[in-house]
Amino acid sequence: MKEISFRNDVLPLKNELFRLALRITLNNAEAEDVVQETMIKVWNRRDEWHAIESMEAFCLTVCRNLALDKNKKMASQGRSMDDTPGAEPTDDSTASNPERKAMLTDSVSLVRRLIDSLPEAQRSVMQLRDIEGKSYKEIATVLGISEDRVKVTLFRARQAIRQRFNETERYGL
Repeated sequence: MKEISFRNDVLPLKNELFRLALRITLNNAEAEDVVQETMIKVWNRRDEWHAIESMEAFCLTVCRNLALDKNKKMASQGRSMDDTPGAEPTDDSTASNPERKAMLTDSVSLVRRLIDSLPEAQRSVMQLRDIEGKSYKEIATVLGISEDRVKVTLFRARQAIRQRFNETERYGL
């Protein structure tokens, strides 16, 4: 059995955990807190690591659960979570064409808003599949659902994004 090292097996997941937490909480500071709490929880359960089949799936599951708990807590306190991330797309081919760059920035921003407006399950599946590149099996393990459910959820999420994007582009809604 492989020896698990916090430094080599858990810490490298930090960015991936942050992206997942950010997709759920929609708030940079809250996502950072979730990642820190995840690291602490995983460390505190180090005596159980030998029984964990996939450390990555375990960490993602802990992170997701903590982010969902934080959302519930924030909602019950009536606090807003509107700190939407907004990194600008950087592509050398658009740098010389300001109009194209502005259109691309607007489109990326719209897609982010549309993804953020999806139900949590669809957001999580899209994050894990389309952004993190996880397999259906890995996503099913992290989310505790069947692979078929992952595929259906992902299909519906992509369909909703495509439909809303096209409506917005067509009608400027």
